[in-house]
Amino acid sequence: MDEHVCGLRVGQSVPDLKIETFDPVKADFGEVDIAALGKAGKWTVLFFYPADFTFV
Repeated sequence: MDEHVCGLRVGQSVPDLKIETFDPVKADFGEVDIAALGKAGKWTVLFFYPADFTFV
């Protein structure tokens, strides 16, 4: 397993991202801006499930 994996560690800053999201409460798609959450003092947990295109 000699793959090069680039990742982030706890406490490192993430790049500025805008992510398309699905809100099950509103049953609608939206967008989250990581930089705006940081400026608002919000904690953010990023979870990626790359196996397929189904909702987790």
